Amino acid sequence: MKEQLTNYLVTNAGALTLEDILLNFLIAAVIGGVIFLSYRISHTGSAYSARFNVSLVMLALVTTLVMNVIGNNIALSLGMVGALSIVRFRTAIKDPRDTAYIFWCIAVGICCGVSEYVIAAIGSAVIFGMMLVFGMVQSNERYLIIIRGSVEAGGTVEHLMEQKFHHGARLRVRNTTQNTAEYIYEVSERQLHAAGKSGDVVAFLMEKGGLDTVNLVCQNDEINR
Repeated sequence: MKEQLTNYLVTNAGALTLEDILLNFLIAAVIGGVIFLSYRISHTGSAYSARFNVSLVMLALVTTLVMNVIGNNIALSLGMVGALSIVRFRTAIKDPRDTAYIFWCIAVGICCGVSEYVIAAIGSAVIFGMMLVFGMVQSNERYLIIIRGSVEAGGTVEHLMEQKFHHGARLRVRNTTQNTAEYIYEVSERQLHAAGKSGDVVAFLMEKGGLDTVNLVCQNDEINR
């Protein structure tokens, strides 16, 4: 029984012809181009990385190469899993959508590596459409209002912020020294528009509060700017 199992693991390998291998890479490259186009369209902001987009296409081709080597060889597949398990990637993902694209490329490479072109094509078409629709969803932007002034202006700052945002602004940081005070409030984009334009809010605080500086910083889930 052990000899039969050993012979099965060693000899049960699917042989691919040269035409099959080239066709696998060709289909993977074509679908990789679709993934490239989808990523370029859905990432229109400052988080777009051309190098990462190119690496997605290469990831699909590399996965196809691995699957061509593995084929139906169970022993080789187990060894490949063990070898890849020691590889650790330290690249930070700036956008959560990048993770979905990475798995998309891996799935395409697996399908093309085993010559399942129909599954790769249909799945990619569905994912492409979903990415176009949900790629338009933008992160909820938040604004930080950084206010600096004298210690005596502290009470005035809190009163003005309550008056302008109707208790909607959230006080995040309050730093005070003997002579100066710093306040950092967080407001949503909707609250900022309801209170007026950003320039109006800054001018209002500077005029009414007698402050030294008022800074407005925009931040979102993708990248601070």
